[in-house]
Amino acid sequence: MTHKKYDLKKDERYLRLLAKSFPNIADATTEIINLEAIAHLPKGTEHFLADIHGEYQAFQHVLKNASGNIKRKVNELFGERLRNIEKQELCTLIYYPEQKLELVKKEEKDIKDWYHITIHRLIEVCRDVSSKYTRSKVRKSLPDDFSYIIQELLHEHADDKDKTDYVSAIIKTIISTGRADDFIIAICEVIQRLVIDQLHILGDVYDRGPGAHIVMDTLKNYHNWDITWGNHDILWMGACAGNDACICNVIRIALRYANMATIEDGYGINLIQLATFAMDVYGDDPCEEFMPKVPKDNPLDERSKALTAQMHKAISVLQFKIESQMISRHPLWKMDDRRLLKAIDYKKGTITLDGKEYKMRSCNFPTIDPKNPEQLTEAEQALIDRLHQSFTGSEKLRSHIRSLLRHGCMYNVFNHNLLYHASIPLTKEGKLKEVEIDPSVKLKGKELLYQTGMKIRSAFQTNNELQTDEERQDAIDFFLFLWCGPDSPLFDKAKMATFERYFIAEKETHHEEKGYYFGMRDNEEIVDMILDEFDVPLPNRHVINGHVPVHVVKGENPIKANGKLMVIDGGFSQAYHKETGIAGYTLVYHSRGFQLVQHEPFTSTEDAIERGTDIVSTIQIVEMNQQRLRVEDTDKGTELRLQIEALKELLYAYRCGFLTEHERKTPPKA
Repeated sequence: MTHKKYDLKKDERYLRLLAKSFPNIADATTEIINLEAIAHLPKGTEHFLADIHGEYQAFQHVLKNASGNIKRKVNELFGERLRNIEKQELCTLIYYPEQKLELVKKEEKDIKDWYHITIHRLIEVCRDVSSKYTRSKVRKSLPDDFSYIIQELLHEHADDKDKTDYVSAIIKTIISTGRADDFIIAICEVIQRLVIDQLHILGDVYDRGPGAHIVMDTLKNYHNWDITWGNHDILWMGACAGNDACICNVIRIALRYANMATIEDGYGINLIQLATFAMDVYGDDPCEEFMPKVPKDNPLDERSKALTAQMHKAISVLQFKIESQMISRHPLWKMDDRRLLKAIDYKKGTITLDGKEYKMRSCNFPTIDPKNPEQLTEAEQALIDRLHQSFTGSEKLRSHIRSLLRHGCMYNVFNHNLLYHASIPLTKEGKLKEVEIDPSVKLKGKELLYQTGMKIRSAFQTNNELQTDEERQDAIDFFLFLWCGPDSPLFDKAKMATFERYFIAEKETHHEEKGYYFGMRDNEEIVDMILDEFDVPLPNRHVINGHVPVHVVKGENPIKANGKLMVIDGGFSQAYHKETGIAGYTLVYHSRGFQLVQHEPFTSTEDAIERGTDIVSTIQIVEMNQQRLRVEDTDKGTELRLQIEALKELLYAYRCGFLTEHERKTPPKA
């Protein structure tokens, strides 16, 4: 038997630190055995979601049902043993235990018998979803009140009569002591937690839908999640940091969809001053271009619509002014062509774009001085100062943005998968495009996204001695470029045609030419080049992103580049449903491979609870492994191998007398 040669003298400091945790041969060997065992467990299930856009009910439901993963496990476990309606009822109970219990207790005649049968079934499901984890990890996920009881039930099988009687006695006692409801709720929540090991959000929590703040509350309480920021997240991060153009954009989008819940109810930001200003300035303006986009069943009355349109126009004009001022300060952004207020002939009511004159739908701008169109009036300055204070002073918004910063980044490499929201800027030749984010600082590919992330974080560092006030303000301004700049990896279009859509009828002006990336992402060589740039190891590596809705209705396929790139724009936003023909995609990556889940629109939480309706989903097998993936095949497995190797060196140091063994003073942590 040959032994690896270790340089003990070189590694002495590290080995002595490691010896504090494992002071003798017995402790070190026990840990090696533990780590080797973990490495041979099945890989945990990863869940990928993108472009939630505030649709919190659909988001929460997909989270609860794990994109159909719970239904799949229930079907596999019970097969023909249960009728379809019974399996459906069991799934609904797991998704919404508290609400479903209330309905069952009203309808069930023999509730004790129902409790007994249901608890047995839930234990069976919980036993299955916990089987790929160590007992220690399962124990940490259990609620304190029922930790011991659930552990006993999970690890006792009905193979002999004594054990069957033991389990039955526990369940009977739970019921007889009046704890059945609490126990069922607890074990359902454990199942939800264990069925997904890691949640990946590929950007765009915010805008359009009514409850981005509820989505963020849900994420803050979720056990294990990360996010790659999307352009709409960046917009809200910019607003929180004090970028006035971002603040205007956030409000404008909310008013466009008559959806103020996140701003007003979620973050306590009062828009009464904006409403008063809008009524004073645009009270006689029909503001037809700014009427909110609302579904036919929206209860918004005509008066409310008119006020919303006036506020919408007021904040839009303010946005165009502030954006123009910011663009003028940053020539590096190459966005001077977006200073459109200077291109208007206010007497003729026309605008000149790319040498062509267009008639404007309307040209009523009482706050614009044609000689100095980008200048704010005193009233507008007072308004934006108040809004600035409200956004930067919202404690709940700051808390949510801190969570995005803590869990997020511009890109992530996780288990051979490269995650980012939108794009990697490319040249027309298919090479990585250099983007100048600071004077004489041109970056591309991985370094572009990394340094962009660093600049984003610097905008929130108020007591950084290494950063001047000018550098921090530059970082705050940078959020606007990331939102709508032509070379932004979060946008990557020639322009954001917001102004044109409001004021110009000709559709040709509304077109937003996409960057070269979007036309090349089906090219396997291009995708491999991007994966190489980000050092994603072979084999079976992928790019996973969102941002652009997949037009299934037009025959578009979300799987591109021979399976190496997957687009999973969640399509949660109702505004996209007609455009895409579906409610988007989610992705599940478990030990047997990838499953792409195509969703139909979610009806409501009430329907899911009362009628047991689930999101109708179609599962598409993207890639299945010949052998089941284990922890050793993941990033965690690589980390475990390094830990095992270090412990083996420690063993060698003990056995050759380089280090002296000691008794453990305190018992090891479980």
